[in-house]
Amino acid sequence: MKEISLCAYAKLNLYLDITGKRHDGYHLLETVMQSIDLCDIVTIRMSDKVGATTVECSNKAIPYGKKNICYKAANYLFTAAQRYPACEIFIEKRIPCAAGMGGGSADAAAVIVGLNRLMGEPISPSQLFRPAVRTGADVPFCMVGGSKLCRGIGDDIRGDADIPERVYLVVMPDFLCDTHGAYFNYDQAPMPQRGAIKRFLKSGDEFPKQLYNVFMEIYENEKINGIAEKLIELGAEGACLTGSGSAVFGVFGGEQTAAKAAQAFPSYFTAVCRPIKFGTQVIG
Repeated sequence: MKEISLCAYAKLNLYLDITGKRHDGYHLLETVMQSIDLCDIVTIRMSDKVGATTVECSNKAIPYGKKNICYKAANYLFTAAQRYPACEIFIEKRIPCAAGMGGGSADAAAVIVGLNRLMGEPISPSQLFRPAVRTGADVPFCMVGGSKLCRGIGDDIRGDADIPERVYLVVMPDFLCDTHGAYFNYDQAPMPQRGAIKRFLKSGDEFPKQLYNVFMEIYENEKINGIAEKLIELGAEGACLTGSGSAVFGVFGGEQTAAKAAQAFPSYFTAVCRPIKFGTQVIG
């Protein structure tokens, strides 16, 4: 069997606002996403013979087989390529689950890129966006990565965002956010758009002070706000929730300051991360 391994990189939302709702129930977003060097490792083994797809993960809490987003990604890619080889997918999980960091979407992006490579690239890079969009809203961004302005449900990539180099400290608390409840509450009492995306994109070195996530206002969660405030007390230039949570990140000027701040959260998952310019990377 042919084999390939890829890094599937996490993302942070530096700016996130809800701008509306589609007829199918999906909410429309305006967001700036940033890839960081925290990653899962996705290994794919593929046969030239027709067969089944299997998905396993080092984290036993992650769904296996058909319930995993990577199964969907493989199936959509095979449908696009009109080939159905047997393949085995294994995910070494390093990105926290249910964190708002796009871990599942990153894994799915890696599966699409990796399987296309193993099959001899029957699908062109531009056409890979079709199975990516069908798989999930953040999957197209996780394929290309970098710093991007995105709209729609997150799948409409509008172009590069010029974000100055910084270090990010991610803090994942020991509780999960109720995303469905948050969207329900928003629908019951929609909030006005912040309308500050242009200011954020033009803020340059001051961007940490312009971080925004509408979910922080929807949740009004004292623990989330407390983590963000503590990060700023520890030297962060700015701090914010990513995605719909529950991970919070602080923006720091250097790795030493960020690493020292991480020591203040001994019972939580923490990671000091650098921004990167890609979403997936073949490593073997």
